[in-house]
Formats: sequence, C-alpha cells, structure tokens
Amino acid sequence: MRTRVAEPGLNADPAPADPATMAALADWIDWLRAERRASEHTVEAYRRDLGHFLGFLQRHLGLTPDLGTLERLTATDLRAYLAQRRMTGFAASSTARAMSAVRGFLRRLERTGLTSGAALPAVRSPRLPRTVPRPLPERAALETLHAIGDLAAEPWVARRDEAILCLLYGCGLRIGEALALNGAAAPTGDSMVITGKGRKQRMVPVLPAVRAAVAAYLAACPYRIGPEDPLFVGARGKRLDPAIVQRRMRILRGQLGLAATATPHALRHSFATHLLAAGGDLRSIQELLGHASLSTTQRYTEVDATRLLQVYAAAHPRAKA
Repeated sequence: MRTRVAEPGLNADPAPADPATMAALADWIDWLRAERRASEHTVEAYRRDLGHFLGFLQRHLGLTPDLGTLERLTATDLRAYLAQRRMTGFAASSTARAMSAVRGFLRRLERTGLTSGAALPAVRSPRLPRTVPRPLPERAALETLHAIGDLAAEPWVARRDEAILCLLYGCGLRIGEALALNGAAAPTGDSMVITGKGRKQRMVPVLPAVRAAVAAYLAACPYRIGPEDPLFVGARGKRLDPAIVQRRMRILRGQLGLAATATPHALRHSFATHLLAAGGDLRSIQELLGHASLSTTQRYTEVDATRLLQVYAAAHPRAKA
C-alpha cells in the first residue's frame, strides 16, 4: 500500500491568500453548492484542494498569491505542482481531483471577469487506470443478504441490516442514499424516490422482497420512526453510521470467503451487472443508478464481457485446444 508522507504546508492548514482571492474562493464554493449542487463532501474536498494549491504557490513563488498571480500561472508552475504532489506520495486519483478543483476555480475567475485571458495552461491531470466494477456473483450476493442478520445480537438489528442490504442489491442504492432516508421515504409501494448525488432525484422500482424486509425491520425496531426521523437507526436511536454497515460486511467477507472487494457498494455493482446480464438495457440501468453520464454505466458492459470470455474459455472446445 502506498503511504502518503506528510509534507510541511501541504497537509496543514492552507496558507492565506489576499482578501480578493479568498472572496473569489468563497464565491466559487457558493456556486458549487447552489448551481452545481455538489455534495458537502465534494465541496469540502475542493476547498481543501484549493487551499493546498494556494499554499504551494506561496512556497513555489515566494509570495502571497493574489488574482494577478493566478492570471500569470504558466504550464511550468502547474507541472511543478503536479511533481510535488507525486513526490509527496499523493495517489493519482487524489491529484486528479485536486487538478479538477484548480481548473474549475480558474475558469470561474474568468467567467466572473476577475481575470482576463487567464486560460489554464494545457497541463494534463494524471491518467487514471480504467477501473471495472467488482460485483458479487449472484449466489454470493444472495448469501450475503441471508447471512448478514446472523451477525447481530438483537433481532431488530438483524432485520435492520437485512433491510439495508436489500435496498442496495434490490434497488441499486448507494449506502449513503439508503442511510439518508427518513421514515416518510420508507418503501410501501412499487417505487420510491431517491435523492442522489448533486441532490438529483430518481425513481427506482421496489421489489416485494425489499418492501417486506423494510417492513419487518420497522415492526421490530424499538424506536419510533416518524416521517422526519431517520429510517435506519443505530443502538442509540440516531441515524446509522455507514461505518457500521461496512464493518459488518468485512466480518461477513471472512465468514463467507468473499473477496476483499465485497463491500456494501459492491451490492450496487451487483444490482447493475445482474440486470445487464438478464437483458436490461443500458439507458434504463443508467436511470436506475442515477448516473449523469452513460459512459459511467457502460463500465458494466466490460464486466459482462469479462464473464462471457471466462465462460467461453472454460467451455468452448476450441478454447481448450
């Protein structure tokens, strides 16, 4: 595993910039929230990335960065920034996100007229390896749903964990989407409305087995779940922490002999992959998953192609020859 080494200034509090630049940064953050509907997680990551970038410029250029500094940035400056992150041990994915933040901020400065002609130098972000989703085989996914309740000491907790995994595998929800549900959103019909990334809403069908699992949990739960209360709660009646579900899955991996990629999110991958294998079309799966781009959903075709090649290699006479 690659260890990220602390580097003075880069991981500490961001260096200050001049007031005009800090005001522009605050304006960009507000724009991300209001116009792009970015999640708080994304907003905070971008704010942190920009703060670190300004801190780098202060050390690299020997001055407090201002709007003029940002307008005069060169490709050499950006390459030096990328090189320092690489030497410090940042992952390529982290640096790609940081460069996305820098590009977005500088483009915002141009659009709002705070800089003129400050086109971002043509510096490429680190190339990321194309990852393919790692779903569970159908049998393993079903075993996971059936076995998760055995880890709980209390029956209502067992029903809760089963209901959560049913939503992930049966409806394709992200773990954060499932745990963000309130009582009013408990599935009682054939569909439910989910608020996903960027506060975008989508409608997903609800299988009878999923409705039954959630109903069984609500009937067993010792806490009153009102319309505005969290649907899934922990031992103290507060909204359930995703780390608890993730911990349960880690234990279950060992008991069932599953791969390390068998995470709660892998059940969402399994939902999409198994739908595609059964004849589902990409556009419909895109809508169900809430993907903004079809290219994101198309990754599941690679999973299916890989499975078909494995079947071919194992069964075709010519492949054996």
